[in-house]
Amino acid sequence: MTGDRPPAFPVERYRGTVPAHDESGETDRFRLDVMSAALELFESRGFDATTVDQIADRAGISRRTFFRQFRSKDDVVFVDHDVTLAAVRDFLARSELPPYDAVCDAAAQVYERFAGTPDTTRRRYRVVQAVPALRERELVMVLRYEQVFVGTLRDRTPDADPLITVQFAAAVTATHNYLLRRWLRDATAVSAADVRAALAAVRTRFAAPSSSTGPTVAILPPGVRPDDVTAVLSRHFGTVTTTE
Repeated sequence: MTGDRPPAFPVERYRGTVPAHDESGETDRFRLDVMSAALELFESRGFDATTVDQIADRAGISRRTFFRQFRSKDDVVFVDHDVTLAAVRDFLARSELPPYDAVCDAAAQVYERFAGTPDTTRRRYRVVQAVPALRERELVMVLRYEQVFVGTLRDRTPDADPLITVQFAAAVTATHNYLLRRWLRDATAVSAADVRAALAAVRTRFAAPSSSTGPTVAILPPGVRPDDVTAVLSRHFGTVTTTE
């Protein structure tokens, strides 16, 4: 029950890793263990038929302890999302990657965390699909990831078009969710490399600003005069140098 929890990713200068827990990790580990116990009961007995007392008994805790950590049995279903969201916020706040790259990397790591705990992730998927109220909660949880991405981009790229910011965050979130659901249905259908490649394609498709400060080189087709496009490029990129 306790072995299937998000792995503790190594820290690499905060360029490409999201820590799995806070410094102590004790509260997170406790909550994840209770979640695992609850999901086992929800799948075997049904969500509505499972009581808080039964969850507490399976987890080896008191009813009072349960309610110190969770408002209801609904909350326990998405504990690992709460842990992951906190880790994503921390990663994005400290990442040295360019903001658009950092958002894509964070989304890829979210996939890797859930794919790294297949038993729990798939059990929760089956439980949620059977309970309409939990499906609604899941939609709210998805929106929370998207809001974190939007907030990061707004903070780090304040001059960017707000519409592009929202569209990019939505595209990253939708791409992640689509591929995670494909993996849930068939583990052989999607790999972590597939997810990173798909997110890189989103990054390219939106032509998100690069952190590069080097010159921009434009190769023009025959018949197009460099002077004709210099003014347009200058409005978007600043000083433009043309070489004939």
